Amino acid sequence: MAAGLILGVTLVTCIFLSIPIAISIGIAVIASIAVAGIPPAFLVQNAFTSLDSFALMAIPFFILAGALMETGGLSRRLIDFANSLMHSFTGGLALVTLVACLFFAALSGSSPATVAAIGSIMFPAMVAKGYNKEFSAAVSASGGGLGILIPPSIPMIIYAIIANASVSDMFLAGFAPGFVAFGFLVATAIVISKRNGYQGSNEKISWNEVMRTLLEAKWAIFAPFIILGGIYGGIFTPTESAVIAVLYAFIIGTLVYKELRWPQLKQALISTSTISGAVLIILGTASAFGKLIKMYHIPDAIAGFIVGITDNKTLLLLLIGVLVLIIGTFMETLSILIILTPLFLPVVTELGVNPIHFGIILIVAAEIGLLTPPVGINLFVASGISGIPIERISIAIIPFVAAMIFALAVIILVPQISLFLPEFFR
Repeated sequence: MAAGLILGVTLVTCIFLSIPIAISIGIAVIASIAVAGIPPAFLVQNAFTSLDSFALMAIPFFILAGALMETGGLSRRLIDFANSLMHSFTGGLALVTLVACLFFAALSGSSPATVAAIGSIMFPAMVAKGYNKEFSAAVSASGGGLGILIPPSIPMIIYAIIANASVSDMFLAGFAPGFVAFGFLVATAIVISKRNGYQGSNEKISWNEVMRTLLEAKWAIFAPFIILGGIYGGIFTPTESAVIAVLYAFIIGTLVYKELRWPQLKQALISTSTISGAVLIILGTASAFGKLIKMYHIPDAIAGFIVGITDNKTLLLLLIGVLVLIIGTFMETLSILIILTPLFLPVVTELGVNPIHFGIILIVAAEIGLLTPPVGINLFVASGISGIPIERISIAIIPFVAAMIFALAVIILVPQISLFLPEFFR
């Protein structure tokens, strides 16, 4: 009991001292095993065995694929295609931003990458057309959140590994919730645009222009069909699909669009190495953390406490959703998944909640954390693109955060939104 208490108190203290999450988890594990008399090799052995995973290889490859697609001209062509369809609607450029984020999310698997790729192009375009700067930045930041919901998604891979779930099932489960979230964001953008008088162009949709931009963007649009179609067609595994995505992005960027040059390739490799290294360090220490909380029977204690409050699984999921929303204000997505999955998954599965549905709930709730200060990564990226202080973007993004919370409630209350496609294909 004392070792479990030391584990939790040390972790919370380190987090509030702004110590990086990987180091915080490592310090908490070391302090706990010292009290429990467990050999220090426990941390090293668990870190090594947790990273000896074929599925984990997908993470650096999907990160690299997203970086190559961002700099290889795919994002710009997606925006041109979306603009040809949406420019005449109220809030047309806001809708273009969200649609482009939806498309790019199916390429990158990363939320910040989606904000950077689409926002860097759309923010100046929206401002030039008279859109409020804060609103323009908020649209880019909120649309980028779709990057972790629409498969392929790096957080989905992380959850699947921790929960011992199928990566393919998680990818399938993400489609419908992703479109639910997209629908709420679009409705919010339209309401705000009508109120502020952001009218679309008076020009009718030119189907010749639509076809021209579609042909230009066909290689970008075709990528998700290759990646996801290969997985569900049984041609290759999710890990192998990540390698295919890198090869595809490289060929299209260098030989077809001819916009991917050595400087961009070098920067993509550096950023991929940095991000992948950070993720793997977190996973290594988190494995030992997860093993310890099971050894200390912490999930059993939490289950007993929660069941004492309610044994209604829907109410329990709503309570967990609220908890994740609060934690998401000071902890980033991967940390939330790594810490809360082993704590709550045994509890909710005992009450009959499908692990795939629970994973989607965690990811959607964690996605909202990307939009909330003080640790909302999407806010930092949008601030960097726009030059607007985070405080001002944080106020402008409140309606979009509210929309995402409504989307989360719908996904919790209607499990089949997440489970229909995995069950259908199974």
